[in-house]
Amino acid sequence: MDHVFEALGHPRRRYLLYTLETDGSRTLWGISKRIAAWEGEIPEDSVSAEATERVYVSLYHNHVPKLANDGIVAFSEAEETIEPASNAEAVLAVLDTIGGYEDSKQEDHAREKHGEGLS
Repeated sequence: MDHVFEALGHPRRRYLLYTLETDGSRTLWGISKRIAAWEGEIPEDSVSAEATERVYVSLYHNHVPKLANDGIVAFSEAEETIEPASNAEAVLAVLDTIGGYEDSKQEDHAREKHGEGLS
């Protein structure tokens, strides 16, 4: 279970997993833009390319490799797509259980945006 809690230990990884839980496969750029919107508490269409790039670099070099090494996500470098991998279901179950306890504002914010159908 340590790898599960370590995977969920950073807000950007949790946001990435919230996105995959709802959307399935997405591009790294699309996930980066969504996370930048959540972090800035602004609509996705208001996120600057610079803000998206900062999140993208963080995900690409740090968070996605961590989740991929743990079998939580699969990342295609050629297509730059991320999708749930074999261990995703277990981690998402834990995220659903403890997400609100760990950071209720973050979870509510992420789920609210999904519920509104923002892309």
